[in-house]
Amino acid sequence: MTVILPPANLGLLGGGQLGRFFVQAARELGYQVWVLDPDPDSPAGHIAERHIATAYDDRSALDELTANCAAITTEFENVPALSLEYLAQTVRVAPAADAVAVCQDRIAEKDFLHRHGLPHGPYAVIRSAADIQAADSALFPGILKVARFGYDGKGQSRVSTRDEALEAFHRNADKSCVLEALLSLDAELSVVLARSETGQTECFPVAENSHRQGILDVSIVPARIPAALAESARQCALKIATALDYVGTLAVEFFVSNGTLSVNEMAPRPHNSGHYTLDACQTSQYAQQVRALCGLPLGDPSASSVAVMVNLLGDLWFDSGEPREPDWPALLAIPDLRLHLYGKSKARPGRKMGHFTVLGRDLPAVLATAMHARQLIGVRDDNRPGVA
Repeated sequence: MTVILPPANLGLLGGGQLGRFFVQAARELGYQVWVLDPDPDSPAGHIAERHIATAYDDRSALDELTANCAAITTEFENVPALSLEYLAQTVRVAPAADAVAVCQDRIAEKDFLHRHGLPHGPYAVIRSAADIQAADSALFPGILKVARFGYDGKGQSRVSTRDEALEAFHRNADKSCVLEALLSLDAELSVVLARSETGQTECFPVAENSHRQGILDVSIVPARIPAALAESARQCALKIATALDYVGTLAVEFFVSNGTLSVNEMAPRPHNSGHYTLDACQTSQYAQQVRALCGLPLGDPSASSVAVMVNLLGDLWFDSGEPREPDWPALLAIPDLRLHLYGKSKARPGRKMGHFTVLGRDLPAVLATAMHARQLIGVRDDNRPGVA
């Protein structure tokens, strides 16, 4: 493949914090980035060379990108696959529209896992109320998830009975859904990897994740699981990337139930659980995204330290009743803590505003420091991962 060298322009669909880190990684390698995002206040748009603030399916904007950019990528999975297909007619696009289309639709995703013999939990496709009535009783209690545009717990409802499932289905305007059996969880894991067009693939260390109200709260690296289970997760993620003929950075989330892995979902982009790679790894997930897009050799993904990443949501700004800026000096006084704020102008409850990562050699000590740090700035401790 042709290698794209700096100072070429790269295009990015999406302007959130993942895109902001992509822009920073591209600049470090000497590239310039044009961002297409409808939000005029997007974090990536603030630091890009050019920000086109319009819809993702605006053909004139897409034409402007292809006329000025040597290659184009995306920072979130809900960019219309048709837009990626249109761009790919005249410029390199990675990941490809076909791969993104699988990841952005839960029905297509489950079908992909099933066809390729990849582990997944019991489920049923729900397109009508009749499908709920016909669903296997073993799927209750379960979780009803909208097939498209659901993330961070949005569009998801826990349902104990068929009647509750019907209510949730109608609440979601009868949109197509997936009904998944509720699994007893030992752990939640994620594998972030990068794959080049030539098939070179590099996996980052497996992360152990905990969530709060469907949003990632804490990532612990390396995951506190047996080495054989970590290797199984890596191998499954590699199979997924190969089957998708994927190019770019990919994240695969797993459930561990009774010691057994099952794929929860895939994200065709860098992932919040991979934020730790910015500070703990030889090459970050964002630098890998740039390298894969431009046909450069992938970097070394190995970690030089253990890490615990804590997500910072907009709720922090409102804990005292009146909006206030959290006590960043208290965090920055902690050795081996790295704070990243995303440049979002307005805090809202549930909005990802930043994160911090604590580094070190001893995982229990690093985790204890991270939990103490989040207490210092007022994060409630109702979701504290085990320190042992």
